[in-house]
Amino acid sequence: MKDVFLFSGFLGSGKTTMLVDVIRQIKEQNLKPAVIMNELGKLNFDSQAVEEGIPLKEMLNGCICCSGAEKTEAQIQSLLAESDFDVLIIETTGAAHPVEALDAVYSPLFADKLNIKGIVTVADSKRWLERDKMSPQTRTLFLEQIRHAHLILANKMDLLTEAERAQVTFELQSLNPHAQIIQTSNAKIPLKFLQSLHATARPSAIHKADLGHHLHLSSRLVTFPESVDFTQEEFENWVRTIPESVYRMKGYVPVKGIKNPMLFQYAYGLTQWLPEYVHMDPNLVIIGENVGEIEVIGLLN
Repeated sequence: MKDVFLFSGFLGSGKTTMLVDVIRQIKEQNLKPAVIMNELGKLNFDSQAVEEGIPLKEMLNGCICCSGAEKTEAQIQSLLAESDFDVLIIETTGAAHPVEALDAVYSPLFADKLNIKGIVTVADSKRWLERDKMSPQTRTLFLEQIRHAHLILANKMDLLTEAERAQVTFELQSLNPHAQIIQTSNAKIPLKFLQSLHATARPSAIHKADLGHHLHLSSRLVTFPESVDFTQEEFENWVRTIPESVYRMKGYVPVKGIKNPMLFQYAYGLTQWLPEYVHMDPNLVIIGENVGEIEVIGLLN
C-alpha cells in the first residue's frame, strides 16, 4: 500500500516549505515520493519546489474538496497506473476543509491501495494570535483545519515571544487535544513524526493493549463478501445506528436481488443510492472519528 499524507493550512502558513523539506527526507530514506498540488487560482509553480523526476499532478482553479473531487480521483488513479512511488503527498489549497479533502482522496476505487497516514496542518502562529481579525467564515475554516489535524505544526515560532509561544501551544492543544503539536520555524519537521501517524483505521488492531490511544479523524475500509444477503432497507436501518461522528460513507454495496453492487453515498445523515451497470468491488469507505469502533458485524452475518 502507498502511504498518503494530506498537507493542510492557510495560504502563507508554510505548507510548500514543509513539502520541500519532507520530500528531501523521503528521498534520503530511498523512498520515491509523488505529489498532488491543489490551488484555487492559477498557480505560478516554482520548479525548485518539486524536483524534476518526481511524479507531480497539479490541480488549478478548483478546490480538491468541491468540484475537484472527481478530478482528484482521476489524478490518483493516473499516478497509481503510470508512476512508481512509495509515498503520496497531497498539498491542499488553503481553502480546503480537511474532512472534505480526505473524502475526495479516499475513493472506494483504490481504498485498498492507499494508506492514509494523516492530515498535517501547518498553523501560522502569528495569524492564530490575530484570528479575531479574520472574517467569521475564514476564521471557522482556520479552526476546522486545526481541529481535524492528526499533527499540527505551530509554525513561525521564531516571530513570537516566549509567552506568546506558550499561549499558542496551549490554545491549539485545547482546540485539538488528539493531535501532537510541534513548534517549528520554516515548517521543518522530522519525517519520523509523519511516519508515526495512522489515520487509516485497522479494526483488527483497534483493541490491542499497546495501541496507546484512540484514533481521532480516521478512515476505514469495509469489504463485503460476495455472499452477503441483506436488503436495501436492512442496510438503511444499520445506517441509522451509526454515530454522528461519521461524516462520510461511500462505496459499492451489494444488495439482495440486485445484480451489481450499488453506488452508495452518505453525508450529514442523508443517503443516496445509484445503480451500477458494471460489477464493482463490494466495499465501503467510512470517514469520521474513531471509525474503527463502529459495529458492522450485523451486516456481514
